[in-house]
Parts: sequence; C-alpha cells; structure tokens
Amino acid sequence: MSSRAAGKPREEEEKEEEGEDFYDCQEILEPPESRGEEKEKEEEEGESGDFKTDRLTDKTNVIEREGGGQEEAQDDRLQDDRLQEEAQDDRLQEDSDSEMKENQEVEFDDDYLREVEKELTEEEKESRQQQSLTLKEKGNCQFKAGDWLEAERSYKEALVLCPVCFSRERAVLFSNRAAARLHLGLKDQAISDCTRAIELNPDYVRALLRRAELYEQTEKLDEALEDYKKVLERDPNQTTARHACMRLPQQIQERNEKLKEEMMSKLKDLGNLVLRPFGLSTNNFQVNQDSDTGSYSINFIQNPNNNNR
Repeated sequence: MSSRAAGKPREEEEKEEEGEDFYDCQEILEPPESRGEEKEKEEEEGESGDFKTDRLTDKTNVIEREGGGQEEAQDDRLQDDRLQEEAQDDRLQEDSDSEMKENQEVEFDDDYLREVEKELTEEEKESRQQQSLTLKEKGNCQFKAGDWLEAERSYKEALVLCPVCFSRERAVLFSNRAAARLHLGLKDQAISDCTRAIELNPDYVRALLRRAELYEQTEKLDEALEDYKKVLERDPNQTTARHACMRLPQQIQERNEKLKEEMMSKLKDLGNLVLRPFGLSTNNFQVNQDSDTGSYSINFIQNPNNNNR
C-alpha cells in the first residue's frame, strides 16, 4: 500500500507538471489568428510607412525640380537681358554708322543738297555762306595751331552749311579738309577730298598739287606724275611740280623693272615646279629679246650647264 500511495502522487505530480508546462507555453505562444492579424498590421504599417516615405521623396524631388526650374528661368531671364542689351548696342552702333555715312554722302551729293536748298531764299543762302566762312576761318586757326582733328571738324561743318551754288568756296573747304586729313594720316579720304575739290574747280592748282603729293606718298607714281603735269600746265613756274616731273619718270621705270623681275622670278619658280617631273627646268629654255621690235623668242637647250656642246 505504501508503494501505491507513493506512486499515485507521482502520477498526479507528473500530470500537474505537464499541465503547468502547457499553460506556460500558452502564455508565450500566440494563437495563429492573432499572429496573422499582427503580421498583416505590421505589413500595413510598413506599406503605410513606405508610402509616406515615397510621398516625402516625391515631394522633395518636386521641390528640387521647382528650385532647379526657378534657377533655369532666372538664368534664361539674365540671358535674355544680355541679348537685349547687345541688340540695343548694335542698333545704336548702326544708327551712329548710318548717321556718319549720311553725313559723308551729303557732303558729296550735290543733287541732294540742291533739293534741300531749293526752299531757301537768297538771303538765307547768303547767311549760310557767311556762317560757313566763319567756320572755315575757325578751322584755319585750328590748323595753324596744329589741332588737325578740330580743324577737320570745322571744315566739315562748313561744308554742310555752304550752299551748292558757291562751288569755288566748297572746293576750298574740301582742299583744306584734305590738308587736315593728311596730317591725321587719313590719306585715302584726303585724296577723295582733293578729287572733289578738283571736280568743283578743275583749275584749282593747290588741290591738284596736294593730290599729286598724296598720290606720291601712297606709291601711286603714275597718277602723281599726271597731276604734276596738270599743275605745270596751269602754273609753269611751280617748282615742286617741275622737280617731280623730272624725278618721277626714273622712279617709275625702276619700279616697273623691279616688278618685272619679281614677276619673272615667280614665273620661273612655277615653271620649275611644272617641269621637274620631266627632268627639266626653266634653264632648258633660253629667252631672247629682239632689240628692234622688243618681242621675245624662246630656244630649247638640251644641256644648259654645258655651253661648249
């Protein structure tokens, strides 16, 4: 009996221990349904968090794009402003160039000046002529003082005022402005002024002499000689023109010889370049000039370096 009594409590104890172990595990483990709900909740929270993150990222990207777009728009506005400023500068320069060109054309365009002066009375023309004379005297004083630029401007203003009918006065103004431009180094413009003065007054010796000197300074020796001859025709005692007529023919001849030598040298180089592939050179061809007619004849020489054969 004692053994049974002792065994019974052990069984009960084992059952009690098993029951305790079961409930202990039940406290730790969760029911499947509860775990599933929790997992779904976590997934939903995760998806919600991801969605929020994506929204924040998208919002950040939008802000960045908007910021970048604003910077690009600002850069475009600055570029447009610069282009507008450059276009405005170009228009101002064109207007200035156009105005300068118009002024230059007006001085030489007698037809235009006559049209403008058509409505002027004789008294008004006389008044404009007197104003131009005053400007001419002002320019002469500036010229004597060595102020070539201001003198050139005064002569130009005088030309704008001086009526076309006063052709001799205008010729003097053109000649005087040519002298000022000569000192300013504007030789081509000075030649144009002299030419206009001679057109207005073909017997204007000073303008002819000035243009001849300008032609000589710009290496236009043939034109210079022609003008010097015209000066002598009108004033045989003009020593500068006489000396030039004695000096220039020799200079022209020397220049022509030099040009001919340079041309022949270039032709020889070109000929050697063409003949070299054939084993020949320009030395194989002898050029002789007939002293009577001035014409040339060409002879072929087989061995140019051996004159005895």
